[in-house]
Amino acid sequence: MVVGGTAFLVDNTVFYGLKLTVLEPKPVTAKIIAVLVATIVSYVLNREWSFRARGGRERRHEAALFFLVSAAGLVISSAPLWISRYVFLLETPQVSLAAQEIADFVSAQVAGTLIAMVFRFWALRTWVFPDERPEPAGPRPGRAATAAAAARSGAPGPGGPAGRVSRHGRRPPGRTSPRASENAGILRP
Repeated sequence: MVVGGTAFLVDNTVFYGLKLTVLEPKPVTAKIIAVLVATIVSYVLNREWSFRARGGRERRHEAALFFLVSAAGLVISSAPLWISRYVFLLETPQVSLAAQEIADFVSAQVAGTLIAMVFRFWALRTWVFPDERPEPAGPRPGRAATAAAAARSGAPGPGGPAGRVSRHGRRPPGRTSPRASENAGILRP
C-alpha cells in the first residue's frame, strides 16, 4: 500500500508537472514519462521493502522481468487516456477545458492507474518476486533419524498416515505431524 501510494504520488506529480508546462499539447507523452519515473521508484521500493523476502533470482534477471511487466503496465495505464483523447475526442475545442481536464484525470489517474495497479501486483507477485524457496538437494537432515525413531517406538513415521506429506510439501487436511501430536501430549495412531 505504501509503495503503491508513493508511486501514485510520483506519477501524479510528474504527470501534472509536465502536462501543465512543457508537454501541455502531449498529455499521453507526459503520462508515459510519469509512469517511467514512478516505475523506477516502485522497483526500488518493491525490491527493498514489499518483496525483500521473496524471489531468489539474480538482480539483473529480476530487474529485467520487473521492467517487462512494467512496460505492459505502462501500456495498460496509458490506454484509457489515449482512448479518452483520441477515440472519444475529449479535448479542446470539441469540449471545454474543464471537461478535458476532468476526462484526463478520470481516464489517466483513476481508471488507468487502478487497472495497471491490479495487473502489476498480480504480475509482480507471480513472475518477478515469486515465493520460491528451492528445496535442498538430497535427503533432508534428520529425516532418516526421525523415521528410525518412529519405527522403534511404533509411532507412524514421516511416510505413515499422520506424517504423510504431498510432493508439494503440504499435509493432507486433518493430518498433523507426529512431532506436533507429541508436543500436544497426544499420540495419534
